[in-house]
Amino acid sequence: VKFSGYLEQSDEPFCTNCKSPRLVKLGKEITLLGLKVGLLTMKKEEMAIFIFLPEYAYGSMGCPPLIPPNATVMFEVELLDFIDSKESDTFFQLSAEQQDTFPLQKVLKVADTQREFGNYFYCKKQFETAKSKYKRALSVLRREPSDEAEQCQLKAAKLPVLLNLSMTYLKLKCPAQALAYGEKALETDQSNVKALFVCGQACVCMAEYEKARDFLARAQHIQPFNHSINNELKKLACCYRDSLEKEKEMCCRMF
Repeated sequence: VKFSGYLEQSDEPFCTNCKSPRLVKLGKEITLLGLKVGLLTMKKEEMAIFIFLPEYAYGSMGCPPLIPPNATVMFEVELLDFIDSKESDTFFQLSAEQQDTFPLQKVLKVADTQREFGNYFYCKKQFETAKSKYKRALSVLRREPSDEAEQCQLKAAKLPVLLNLSMTYLKLKCPAQALAYGEKALETDQSNVKALFVCGQACVCMAEYEKARDFLARAQHIQPFNHSINNELKKLACCYRDSLEKEKEMCCRMF
């Protein structure tokens, strides 16, 4: 959220975070009553101006030296994005035994919330934090299914988390881990193009060119006109050619 607070008849804000907006917890980092109430009325990407009477702002004491007593203040607010984590917060406050008895649909929602957090940090290029959120989502989904229907639901929920972890490890320059999570995703869906592509990329990074070609060729067979796959195959061909030339040069020097 972006916000700036103003006193009456003042053009300069007494507080603002517009230069560095970040994900904050409502009720923890944002404690001003007026802001808490106001934000709960807003939609994503909405902008609003709120006038807060003292009882919704800093009260009869104010906040010296910036805010005088009984001050009415104005806040300009832009809600960039939000994630509803109420169900997730409740879940992680439970004991391990209580978590095991949590209804499956709520467990799936908790895992999805953690994946949303991971996606948020991935988009912000905070890959270590994204990785920890995805791993937390995966840990939530590691419960014993009571029947085949539950097993199918858990597998379907794990697939996007495994794919996201694979992509995140690539960004962290850890291709071996990226390949491991990509192959786990392929155990669930052997024709998943995204998993095949990421596994191919990971193998290229590790110079395992034959294995990379296998993954990428399978992906291309499913989506022959996918530019990303075709470009990666071209990159693979160049890497393979360079590798052969270096090997040839090394052999010449040996003999």
